[in-house]
Amino acid sequence: MDVLLAALADPARWRLVSLLAERPRSVGVLAQLAEARQPQTTKHLQTLERAGVVTSQRTGQRRVYALRPVALRDLAAALNRLADTADQVGGPRTTYHRHGLSLDAERLAAQESGWADGRSFRFLRSLTGRPELVWRHLTEASLLARWWTPDDLRVSELVFEARPGGRIVQEYRDAEDADGSDLVAGRAEGIVDAARPGEHLAYRLSPLLPDGGLAFTAHVDFDLRPTDTDTNTGTGTGTGTDLDVRWRITDSTVDSADFIAGIEIGFGQSLDKLAAALAADSHDIDRTGSTDTGSTK
Repeated sequence: MDVLLAALADPARWRLVSLLAERPRSVGVLAQLAEARQPQTTKHLQTLERAGVVTSQRTGQRRVYALRPVALRDLAAALNRLADTADQVGGPRTTYHRHGLSLDAERLAAQESGWADGRSFRFLRSLTGRPELVWRHLTEASLLARWWTPDDLRVSELVFEARPGGRIVQEYRDAEDADGSDLVAGRAEGIVDAARPGEHLAYRLSPLLPDGGLAFTAHVDFDLRPTDTDTNTGTGTGTGTDLDVRWRITDSTVDSADFIAGIEIGFGQSLDKLAAALAADSHDIDRTGSTDTGSTK
């Protein structure tokens, strides 16, 4: 495919392909129609033949070239597959487009400090696993690292001290930056406000601007409730957890627009990864009878 693309990339060769699509032609005629010298035309045709785009045969003193449509059809099929992959409904390109629209809107709104203060977001998820297991995924660094970033990022540094006053550090990089040579994609620092295991977690987290200043402060509250809670006793009868997450923005700066634009999509993706991780861990627990998720770190 690389050889084919390189052969077709030259405008002069593309012109010859266009002429041969009409009908087979000799080198001399092709040179005339392309308004090029014959030796030059011959070299271009030889390149196209090596790439499988054209074929030739000698007829008397002339060499006549013809197009091989199958090569172009193979290329068209490959391009269509790429286009279909990029255009799949709900895929990465859709997310990219949604994020772009959100970026434009937030950048227009960010005219002065405090512009987004009071903005709130809410996320609801029904998760596999009891609140005790969900709590571990919310507070243990090794488990947090599995889900606490959007799809295209990975955690590169993580501190989470699950106690009131505990410190939080979250640094992340591009998911494909395996050796850490690319720039850090983002860093946030914060503090835990409340931690009632299996029930409630609250913290403040502030993304950092390139100069080290705070972009804004997110006040994040997690409430965990067993599924199928009995209204009389308040106890859960199921094996799952209903998770209710609320974000509230304060201390927003003009430069925080890009960060805030990504909250709804990015944190939503993170929670989807949490749901997938819990489903996998619950399956392992059902299979082995062990609650130790250390092997999944």
